[in-house]
Amino acid sequence: MSVRIGGLTGATLEHAPTVCHSCMWWQSRTGGRERDKRRWGEKAESEFGAWGTIYYDDDGRALGSMQYGPARLFPRAAELPAGPPSDDAVLVTCAYLINRSSPWVLQSLFLAAIGEAKDRGAAALETFAYRYPEGESDYERFLVHRTVFPHDFLTDFGFRSIRSSGPVELARLELGGLVPVLEGRRAKVLRTLKGAFLPPEPLPEPRRP
Repeated sequence: MSVRIGGLTGATLEHAPTVCHSCMWWQSRTGGRERDKRRWGEKAESEFGAWGTIYYDDDGRALGSMQYGPARLFPRAAELPAGPPSDDAVLVTCAYLINRSSPWVLQSLFLAAIGEAKDRGAAALETFAYRYPEGESDYERFLVHRTVFPHDFLTDFGFRSIRSSGPVELARLELGGLVPVLEGRRAKVLRTLKGAFLPPEPLPEPRRP
């Protein structure tokens, strides 16, 4: 299966997972007034352009989406433990995978966000990480919480913790001189995702004499 990428905008929002159509958790403050997603999207596009990515399969069906942009567009980030994010970075706020059998989509979404941030001249990509206890299920680590990412997954990608508060961290990936580093880590990240989402392949049966 081949994949194509599209920008997440007001025009393409309908292709994103349904839960993303009106969610304004990152765009609002605790106890603040309710905001309209379309009006926020217009403001984000005028200041930044596409505020995320959507990945599609050959048939045009969305496989997943990721939201990101300057931290100023996401007031909730300033309230989170380990915040606020840096002014010189593009902030990844959340990702949503539609099909659990396509774990590589999460890797692809991060790679797209990295490329977009570099093209826009950002110094780094930042996101919030969580240190899960040893033995936590992959379902809990990757599918229950879609606004924080496992610490070890981000570390394999090259992120480092710049601030922590309990199990929550603000993780940062410096974009200068990034390409050689990513090429060496891409296979490891993909192995991690495959192990998290897909059942292990059965062992071949031994040959009979």
